[in-house]
Amino acid sequence: MVSTDGQLAISIEAVSGKKGRARFVDVGRAFAARVENSVPQLRSEQLELVNPDKNPFFGHAKAQLFIAMRAGQPVGRISAHIDELALQMPPDQGFGPGTGMFGYFDAEDEETAKALLDTAQNWLCEQGMSRCVGPISMSIWEEPGLLVKGQDHAPVIMMGHHPAHYQGWIEGAGYERIKTLYTYDLDITYEFPPIVQRIVKSGMRNERITVRRVRKKDWDAEAATILAILNDAWSDNWGFVPLTPEEVAHTGVKLKPVIHEDLNMIAELDGKPVAFMLTFPDVNQALAKSGGKLFPTGWWHLLKWARKPLHCDMRVPLMGVLKEHQNSRLASQLAFMMISEISDYARSKYRSKRAEIGWILEDNQGMVAIADTIQSQVNREYAIYERPLS
Repeated sequence: MVSTDGQLAISIEAVSGKKGRARFVDVGRAFAARVENSVPQLRSEQLELVNPDKNPFFGHAKAQLFIAMRAGQPVGRISAHIDELALQMPPDQGFGPGTGMFGYFDAEDEETAKALLDTAQNWLCEQGMSRCVGPISMSIWEEPGLLVKGQDHAPVIMMGHHPAHYQGWIEGAGYERIKTLYTYDLDITYEFPPIVQRIVKSGMRNERITVRRVRKKDWDAEAATILAILNDAWSDNWGFVPLTPEEVAHTGVKLKPVIHEDLNMIAELDGKPVAFMLTFPDVNQALAKSGGKLFPTGWWHLLKWARKPLHCDMRVPLMGVLKEHQNSRLASQLAFMMISEISDYARSKYRSKRAEIGWILEDNQGMVAIADTIQSQVNREYAIYERPLS
């Protein structure tokens, strides 16, 4: 068959099972390999994210994966998914009743993009949804948003990377941007401004405050503490969906290999944990050498990097302060204290020169103010879109 513009017609296949998921992942990997500055991720990790038996996200969500075909060749992919916990959130926080999502979006051309989006929307309509939000691949805690600024440099650990033309295709399909997520680039070779140094010194003199390293030997308990603070601290944020106990346990296990004690901090007030900051060395710099494969030599690059990740960039993916202390001087003071201490270690021990902070919601005034005060600059923007379903 031939479409109206003379191209061979597109067919959309719903895929499932081990072989279907593997095809879906491999289509995405082939597209990523063609995007400038993209970094190949571990295939095993990508397979786990879409496997209902291994990703606890599916304990409260369901999804359908689709692959677009033309002339017997894959020309795109998309997921359509429904998070039952997101449906229970207040609508003014981004999701709420009737909200389905799309993610893992790749397309050869605009015709394919439209066919994939239409297919995902139709599936969501069949499931009773009235609104589609995306791209979110697949949990809000994984890779939310479409990269619309920052394609000129490689992504850091756990950040999505998409070609610029996807923006026009999604917007051309009737989607409107509802939220922008920022990441900030921070040069840590310079001292922080005097005002930050004064705030940090004041906090160090406060006997009620303790900023300490995480204890990797007690990592299960430490991870539970951190994620409990996260669930509380982010609970009023746009896009928030609570992490379940199963996800907390799973996340703790997944994070442990990239945890270095001196790069991750918990702040205590009167001996009670009230804030945290996580910092990960950028494993993408090792993955770029391994090609996203453990064999035959990828394991060696990753093992060498894991033992001593020198001269690598850093990423601060998560931080939080308990709600009872937010919108106070203490919240910003704790943040500056943790940022300052982690930066010192990153610079002196790991010989790092830069860090990336984020993502940060565009209207998170507190975090945007902190990022501005330490003189970091926006280096990437991710857009999240919505459209009604008829």
